[in-house]
Amino acid sequence: MKIQVNTDSSVKGDQRLESIVEEKVENKLKRFQNDITRVEVHIRDENSEKGGPDDKRCLIEARLKGLDPSSATDRANTVEAAVNGAISKLQKVLDSTLGKRKSHR
Repeated sequence: MKIQVNTDSSVKGDQRLESIVEEKVENKLKRFQNDITRVEVHIRDENSEKGGPDDKRCLIEARLKGLDPSSATDRANTVEAAVNGAISKLQKVLDSTLGKRKSHR
């Protein structure tokens, strides 16, 4: 499973952030690793320097073998919280999507 992390210009997308996000994605989506070819994580600060509640946004898209991509989005006060929320939501989406696929086999 390849993991790609993208940030906008107002989020510091350094190696530390990439490592943290990659580790979280690998750990939380490990059980789906045979079904996922690539995961793209998009992190942005919707208000840039202005601040405000829930202005960090994380969109995670999982590319699945033989299926359309699945995605989930979350907004939070911090990048880490937004990433955690999006991963949790994506787990539920993948459970549903892949569960349906396996029941049709």
